[in-house]
Amino acid sequence: MVMEMTPHFSDDKVALKDALRRLRWLITGIEGSGIQHFHRQRTVLTPTPMPVEPSPKEDQPIGKGRGALLAEVREDLGDCRRCRLHAGRTNLVFGEGTPEAELVFVGEGPGFDEDRLGRPFVGRAGKLLDRMIQAIRLSREDVYICNVVKCRPPENRTPGADEMDACSPFLFRQIEAIRPRVICALGLCAAQALLGRAASMGGLRGRRFKWRGIPLICTYHPAYLLRNPVQKGAAWQDLVQVSRILNETNHKG
Repeated sequence: MVMEMTPHFSDDKVALKDALRRLRWLITGIEGSGIQHFHRQRTVLTPTPMPVEPSPKEDQPIGKGRGALLAEVREDLGDCRRCRLHAGRTNLVFGEGTPEAELVFVGEGPGFDEDRLGRPFVGRAGKLLDRMIQAIRLSREDVYICNVVKCRPPENRTPGADEMDACSPFLFRQIEAIRPRVICALGLCAAQALLGRAASMGGLRGRRFKWRGIPLICTYHPAYLLRNPVQKGAAWQDLVQVSRILNETNHKG
């Protein structure tokens, strides 16, 4: 296309300036996408928001939204007595967050505060998780948080294999209902439950796995980080990986 420009007409000059201004805006927008602004030990992630039309879930019944599917899972779980953990619980802790979450955090099981309040990650470890979420420019309202087991193990011990087997089908249904763009497993228990195999956290960190087609990143549990703050830098690297995945594609799955 050949554009004829007549310098004698001020309207053409205005149009040219407007076109150049729009071109600069487009270039700036492209160059500004992704992860930016690294400051010392803390990285501030600034993803460029891109409007995306929501696509219907291929594996969900027509007419049922994610919230409705989650509600079905909770109803089926009921006053669960499928394993011995129910005997010592105060409250069953199902999960919390938006059904539209693009990021799902999976922990091990409720602790004292969670059992008392019926909410996941509300104690000291929960406060640290809140800061971890905020560090990647999200909030609890933007994500979904749940655990492998829904009842507190005695003395916060690691859940037994039989307890995980009884509860994990409900965890899997929660994740399937949401179909996030990425899952972050907090701790070895969650990682092993989702991957279905025994492994060390050292062998899992820094790698990208798939859970039923959804990218899965494994990192340290916030409770572990409270006891071992030297590992916070490693956990931050994992969060950066989570954020990169969120910015890699504009469609789910």
